[in-house]
Amino acid sequence: MGYALLAAAIAAEVAGTTAMKYSEGFSRLWPSLITVVAYVLAFTLLAQTLKTLSVGTAYAIWAGIGTAAVAAIGMLFLGESAGALKLVGIALVIVGVVVLNLGGGH
Repeated sequence: MGYALLAAAIAAEVAGTTAMKYSEGFSRLWPSLITVVAYVLAFTLLAQTLKTLSVGTAYAIWAGIGTAAVAAIGMLFLGESAGALKLVGIALVIVGVVVLNLGGGH
């Protein structure tokens, strides 16, 4: 159940960050409201996740996968550059999350 909540927290955070892009500095109402609601939901779900997962594991996954997902959305849908160095950086973030999780409870 913890990982399902974490996946939902990540999805909410990614949605909130994407909406923030469209809020134009919080000057547009609906994207701004979506940002706030999505972030409240993301943190609420992350807090619930911490009941069953360690904070280091949960946060590493939440931050790493969220970062990679937002970067990918930027490149695929928002016209951001997709250079080789950026792609390597995203891969390194994902590898970092995997390595942290391989450490488990050690």
